[in-house]
Formats: sequence, structure tokens, C-alpha cells
Amino acid sequence: MCAPLVPQKNVFCVGRNYLEHAREGARAAGRELKLPDVPTFFTKARTAVADPDATLHFSSRVSDQYDWEGELAIVIGRGGRDISPERALEHVFGYTCLNDITARDVQRAHLQWFKGKSLDESCPIGPWIVTPDEVGDPQALQLELKINGERKQFASTRSMIFSVARIISELSVGMTLDPGDIIATGTPEGVGFARTPPEFFKDGDLVEVEIERIGVLKNTISIAP
Repeated sequence: MCAPLVPQKNVFCVGRNYLEHAREGARAAGRELKLPDVPTFFTKARTAVADPDATLHFSSRVSDQYDWEGELAIVIGRGGRDISPERALEHVFGYTCLNDITARDVQRAHLQWFKGKSLDESCPIGPWIVTPDEVGDPQALQLELKINGERKQFASTRSMIFSVARIISELSVGMTLDPGDIIATGTPEGVGFARTPPEFFKDGDLVEVEIERIGVLKNTISIAP
């Protein structure tokens, strides 16, 4: 099965968009929690997009800290600029599951997020795109990530700091969004680096991202020298 969409641009992403995830990240880094006033945007290279049900190939020479981030992703259907929050959901074509896989050591070494989040095959998407009429309220969805059947993340999208509508609106300020753009809306608590002790993917792991009324994104992790 192929990814339902490969965008023409980088995949837009939002960092620290669930309160408990922001807390766990601050705690793991030993810093005071400070919530942003606006969404923290970054991107993953479009070459990172991978297929559902695919084996994702990574190298231990590049990183030994491959981490998971299950996320709800928005697919833009109608482009626009300076979109108001009140009209933002009118620009949504649909929703899908996304795993923002991150090489944490690479992320830290480069002092920014792009490189550690843009490795090849680090952005599986799917298994399909579900239209808004089938999804309903995007702020009322349960999200779960499991590894080898063990729950690692579980939260509701109502816990987002910035809603889907606010994310679209803020991203579009002074910048045109095009049909086919993908926006990942952030991950809830339960990521590997913030656990005690930290946990990361191992060779052979099966990772599943399940979002209510959308589906299950499954991938097998392969880590070779």
C-alpha cells in the first residue's frame, strides 16, 4: 500500500501542541515549562514520507535514538492565505494518521529540528485520507500509539493547545497554503526520550498509530548498521 499523498512541499508540523507532552519534554530537558503563544512550526522533508504497512529502514550509524510521535495530520483541500480561524475547517480536504519519527540525538546535535526529523522513511502517512464529514469534530478524536502491542501514547485531540482551526489559520498568515499540503498537528505525551529510562525503537518493532474514525497506520522498524 502506498502513502495516500506525497505533498509537493515539505510536511508542515507543529511542536509541543499537547500540554502533557510539553511538560514531559521540559522535565526530561531539566528546564522550566513555558508554553508558546503561537504554534511552533517546523517541517519534515517530503523525501521522508513513507508508506503504510512498509518496513522503515534506518541505520544505527546515523542514530541510536529513533523515537516515535503519533499524530493527527490535516490535508488541505482548498488553498488560501490569511485564513480566519472561523473559516479554517472549510479548507480541509481530510485527515490521516502520521508518525513523526525523530532521531533525537541528531535533533540535539544540530540545535534545531529539521535534520533529526527529516531522515528518509521517517514520516509514514496513512493508511488513507478520511473526509471531514466522516471524521466529525477533529478535536474529539482518540489517538493511540502502540509498539509490539504495548500502548505508549493515548490521548484525545481535545488536549491540543492549539486547535486544528487555529493551526491552519496561524500557518496561513502571510503564507499561502496549497491543496495537498499536509500539516501534522503535534504529538501527545508518551514519547520515548521522555520516559524513565528513555526508550527508543529497536530492530523489528511493530509500531501502530490509531486514530478514532480514521484508521491504523502500521509500520515495522528495521535498524541496521
